[in-house]
Amino acid sequence: MKKDLRESLKTRLKADRQRIIATFHEDGKPEKLLRCLRQSVDDVLISAWENADLPPQSSLVAVGGYGRGELFPYSDVDVLILLHQAPDQQTRARLEEFVQLLWDLGLDVGHSIRTVDECITESKADITVQTSLLEARLITGNMVLFGQLEEAYDKAMDPRAFFEAKTIEMRQRHAKYEDTPFSLEPNVKESPGGLRDLHVILWLAKAAGLANSWRTLAVRGLITQTEARQLMEKERAFKDIRVRLHLVAGRREDRLVFDVQTAVAETLGLKATGSGVHMRRASEYLMQRYYWAAKTVVQLNTILLQNIEGQLFPHDEEPAPINARFCEVNGFIDMNADDTFIRTPSAIMEIFVLLCERPALKGMTARTMRALWHERFKIDAAFRADPVNKAYFLRILQAPQGIIHNMRRMNELSILGRYLPSFRKIVGQMQHDLFHVYTVDQHIMMVLRNMRRFTMTEHAHEYPFCSQLMANYPQHWLLYVAALFHDIAKGRGGDHSKLGVGDVTQFCQEHGMSAEETELVAFLVEHHLTMSQVAQKQDLSDPDVIKAFATTVRDERHLTGLYLLTVSDIRGTSPKVWNAWKAKLLEDLYKMTLRVLGGEPHSADRELKNRQQEALATLRLYGLPPDAHEALWKQLDMAYFLRHDASDIAWQTRALWDRLNSEQPVVKCRLAPIGEGLQIAVYIKDQPDLFARICSYFDRKNFSILDAKIHTTKHGYALDTFLVTEQSFAKSYRDIISLIEHELCELLQSQAPLQAPTKGRLSRLSRTFPMQPIVDLRPDEKGQYYLLSVAANDRTGLLYSIATVLTKYKINLHTAKIMTLGERVEDVFIIDGAPLANTRVQLQLETELLEALKV
Repeated sequence: MKKDLRESLKTRLKADRQRIIATFHEDGKPEKLLRCLRQSVDDVLISAWENADLPPQSSLVAVGGYGRGELFPYSDVDVLILLHQAPDQQTRARLEEFVQLLWDLGLDVGHSIRTVDECITESKADITVQTSLLEARLITGNMVLFGQLEEAYDKAMDPRAFFEAKTIEMRQRHAKYEDTPFSLEPNVKESPGGLRDLHVILWLAKAAGLANSWRTLAVRGLITQTEARQLMEKERAFKDIRVRLHLVAGRREDRLVFDVQTAVAETLGLKATGSGVHMRRASEYLMQRYYWAAKTVVQLNTILLQNIEGQLFPHDEEPAPINARFCEVNGFIDMNADDTFIRTPSAIMEIFVLLCERPALKGMTARTMRALWHERFKIDAAFRADPVNKAYFLRILQAPQGIIHNMRRMNELSILGRYLPSFRKIVGQMQHDLFHVYTVDQHIMMVLRNMRRFTMTEHAHEYPFCSQLMANYPQHWLLYVAALFHDIAKGRGGDHSKLGVGDVTQFCQEHGMSAEETELVAFLVEHHLTMSQVAQKQDLSDPDVIKAFATTVRDERHLTGLYLLTVSDIRGTSPKVWNAWKAKLLEDLYKMTLRVLGGEPHSADRELKNRQQEALATLRLYGLPPDAHEALWKQLDMAYFLRHDASDIAWQTRALWDRLNSEQPVVKCRLAPIGEGLQIAVYIKDQPDLFARICSYFDRKNFSILDAKIHTTKHGYALDTFLVTEQSFAKSYRDIISLIEHELCELLQSQAPLQAPTKGRLSRLSRTFPMQPIVDLRPDEKGQYYLLSVAANDRTGLLYSIATVLTKYKINLHTAKIMTLGERVEDVFIIDGAPLANTRVQLQLETELLEALKV
């Protein structure tokens, strides 16, 4: 092909693209942009084809999204070169030259070269090929050959098999995206409720010969005119967002990632409002719009799939009556009359009760779901005040099964938000706290799910202790009420725990719950963060901490309820936040508090004696001399024994009993007893920079420190214990135990100068939502030590940066409580040192720590 033609086409394509995008920025019409970009590429392909000297009995066919007649700014251009027969050597060379030209023009081409028979064979073997050919469109070339393809394709199409394959494929895709459209970074194209779900409906309808557009679906009675209009509006909105995503990112990008949400929102004219804690970002407005649209698509998609399935797989089963309002049809609950919800609005709640109490039902029929969707506006103040509806709602919460499925159904159909107006406010509300990965309403659903799983025997292996507690908990449905309301006041400004108490108290009183039940639920909502804060930020070896917590919870019922809610809540934030260490801290706090509530005083002396006896029993199993522990234990104070489990004491004693005055450092490493990570003990003559030196090693190995216990013996040795994890480590932890012992020992012997800490790389989420570091230094309640609290974005090397500052000021570290919450850390250190007596030095220390935490 002549070079001047190539350059001419390339220039034309570029000029067209710039003009079309400029027009879009002016008029904001996504369909026009998609159509014009497609037409521009069509014209260039036609010119290139005409100059390619290909056989006359061949065709250039657009397939996939390009075949559908739309082209996003950075999408692939998928084409099929259709041949009458297999190409000879000369034709193949010309085809290669043609495809190379398309790449030279700057088009991102996906191409295939096939005959009609090959197309049909491939489509039978691959559902993706079959789907792309469903939208085949002739660009140029032999029209008769293309007609032969269409005829052969239609003849080979089995609508039933296609329906089954595409619905399986859709379920797999939904599972990949966690079966929710409410991810904080949804994929506009692939996530549930996105563009692909709309495509699937039209593909299924077209394959079945039912319709090829939303309007024709309405004409055929598969959806109403209102629903068709809603689907067209949502499709346009998603196309608009996807176009802007491509233009903002400057590449093919279908995920609404945090980095681009604000930029996309601003191109739509959305702006931030308010300030401080009351500020709402432009991105929050964008995402809430997106979630509401996606929820509508999910709902209408379910209705349409059922209707299409009913056309393809008709059933003649007679309805089985359930009551005067409902019956069962083919395993689904159906209305006895079209106006059921109009004549009896309370049936809106009743249907969910029936679904809970009849687990064999697979769901609702399409017409019932549609009627519910359209009559949801019947839920008003009078509906909410009706005792019948209140009783129905409590029956759903108290049902032995089906609670989670039906709560989710109620949320998807906007029933839950209309019955609980405060819940409606948090539907689709984002949380920029760096550790929640769901919107507020979906987080609440996750917490409900976690709580419900504690009652199910098939999930008892996950958290046996929680399942055991739940099995013996009276009226465990009250915990579902607490879960439903624990975060319901998010986004209002102020303390959402306190504000939520008002909402849940009103709910309990309006639903006729007793004063005792109301008090319990209100307590759980108010204190749903308390237990995790005590467990992760306070010293559980301090009897006063346990006593104070026991005073807060008052009795076993409140303690157990709070423990179950806390575990469910943390697990419902993000897969990254929950770990075995947090599980152990919470369980330890629960058991120690329970003993205090049972009348056993949490005495330090008693605890010391119990742990020593248990440790000695373990040591006897190793065949050590009866007095092997004595020399070491004489050098350890009460704080050591209270801060370490008996298994830790026995492990360290076994390693050190004959090395009490070792001139060389002793490093011991083992698989952590909690079942996650490694436990590392370091025994060495104390030195000022020891903590920083150890942290530097962990920093270099990319280990995350979950816990650090720092102790100095009476004869001047440091005995420090660390719990570390390495999530990206490919091998078993067992494989690196000896390596760590050797390397860390060498480092401590070398006494090499400490390297300057690196700033480390922030995650993408932390870069998008950086938090202002916080440093708080204050004496503890007894005036013996200082509490240093820090909060900052998490990054590698952060703890080492803190340690180097403490070393510089000659600060002694006694305990480090490390709490990682997704992309945020909240660490508490118990420290002392002569410099802290000087107020001016304290101020300098805080200033340098803030500087070290900055990114």
